[in-house]
Amino acid sequence: MDILAFLSREGVSERLIDQIRAFRKTYENEAVDMKRIPVPMYNYYGKEVWEEAISTLLAGENLLLVGPKATGKNVLAQGLAAAFNRPEWDISFYINTDAQSLIGTDTFEDGRVKLRSGPILETAQEGGFGVLDEINMAKNESLAVLHATLDFRRIIDVPGYERISLHPATRFIGTMNYGYAGTREINEALASRFMIIQMPVITRDNLEKLIRDKYPSLKKTYAAQFAQLFDEIQKKCEGGEISTKALDLRGLLAAIGMMDGGLPVVQALNLGITNKCFDTYERQLVADLIAVRFPGDLSRDQLFD
Repeated sequence: MDILAFLSREGVSERLIDQIRAFRKTYENEAVDMKRIPVPMYNYYGKEVWEEAISTLLAGENLLLVGPKATGKNVLAQGLAAAFNRPEWDISFYINTDAQSLIGTDTFEDGRVKLRSGPILETAQEGGFGVLDEINMAKNESLAVLHATLDFRRIIDVPGYERISLHPATRFIGTMNYGYAGTREINEALASRFMIIQMPVITRDNLEKLIRDKYPSLKKTYAAQFAQLFDEIQKKCEGGEISTKALDLRGLLAAIGMMDGGLPVVQALNLGITNKCFDTYERQLVADLIAVRFPGDLSRDQLFD
């Protein structure tokens, strides 16, 4: 389904969808790298969040998605790039990410020194959507690069080269999760450069819709069972009974895909969810949740039409 048709089906404001179409039309004659325009594997479900995110980007602002694991931050970011029909750059802030890797480095070409553009510079020049993944893991050096880029100046000063102005279609979407090792608070200066959405945990109904969209041949009864299993694991995590290691939405969806390929249900769920718990007690607790809902002899033919 076309992403705009999906938004319309989900009840997103038609006025906002019309403004997205106008945005697309403004830049439709520009040459862009079509391979970078994402085709989402999953859709994000949540009308209010979609409307807040779309309004932010239409207003020319940058967006920061904040939330715990399995709230769909990257899925939404990719969906936004697809909706606006813009090329996407995924920029991860791991320990070795520095100013040069973001902006660019000198390289020899045809006997002279030239700038080899980094992902931030490419996003700025091409009018892309830059997804700043786990921005609260960034080193101070990396954050300094972002300050002028993200504020009203919308420029990048490249030492030894010219000043680059951001393409008017350029937007940056940051994601952050306080729960991971190595994360930290972002400073006020950086936070002020974003509109911020606190991402809600996916509801059971929306998860069921996501599962059925991804696997339309899965029987509705079992789609509901998988959604309820994930909901129960989530409640165990919220109650402090287990860690969030088993709260893996990607793992659940991948496990259902393996079931479609013929792997028994319990084995697939072990691979996608249970075995991600390295504590014996946690692993047994998750295994018990699975055993209550899914008998060990459940076959593919019983799950799928």
